[in-house]
Amino acid sequence: MGFWHLEPMVLGLNGILLTGAAIYALINAIGSIMAGGRHLSFDHAIIYAVLTMIIAFFMAAYGRRANKTLGSNFIALDAKAWVMTGSLSAALLLAFVFGFAIQGTALQWMSPYVDPVALAIVCLVVIPMPLGTIKQAFADILLVTPAALKEHVDRVAADVVHRYNFDYYRSYVARVGRGKQIELYFIAPRDGPAKKLEEWDQIRDEIGEAIGDESPDRWLTIAFTTDPEWAD
Repeated sequence: MGFWHLEPMVLGLNGILLTGAAIYALINAIGSIMAGGRHLSFDHAIIYAVLTMIIAFFMAAYGRRANKTLGSNFIALDAKAWVMTGSLSAALLLAFVFGFAIQGTALQWMSPYVDPVALAIVCLVVIPMPLGTIKQAFADILLVTPAALKEHVDRVAADVVHRYNFDYYRSYVARVGRGKQIELYFIAPRDGPAKKLEEWDQIRDEIGEAIGDESPDRWLTIAFTTDPEWAD
């Protein structure tokens, strides 16, 4: 359970750092444009951009392929970061090729602005990319209940109340990282028929199967009581 709480914190921090780095690069690019741009050796810049782009996209593909088995949000964010790096390098490569091509032409005056303008455009595209991860991470940290999961648990619980003649139920659902925490309390009538422990366990098994997604990442608690205070 400790890992469940740690995971969204790390994901949120990583997403904020990625966005912050892109914002910082955008500010530097705007400052460079206002200062008259900067001169580059475009032939060396092209070689650097090609190598960086190839490595970044290879790492992104490798991470996504591995994550089909691992299912880790950490790896997913890392792959997204590599995509961002590769996209940045690809955009800069196009800009560097353009800058190299205009050398000795009437457009050569634009060459100092090629790098900062391309960087600014890429940053504007990259900045929103981690926002979804950041939003989900903070929702997990604050234990915001996913609406679809809550509705599913409530449907299962309502059906159990109807089939076994319970008075009502209380459900508490939260998602923390990859973990799902579900607590169900069923209020039984005080004058209801007695049941063996095996029968109560069988009802729990039915509820667990109906909720589904049984794995080490699902924390499911099911309680039966005649005292409503235990459920509130």
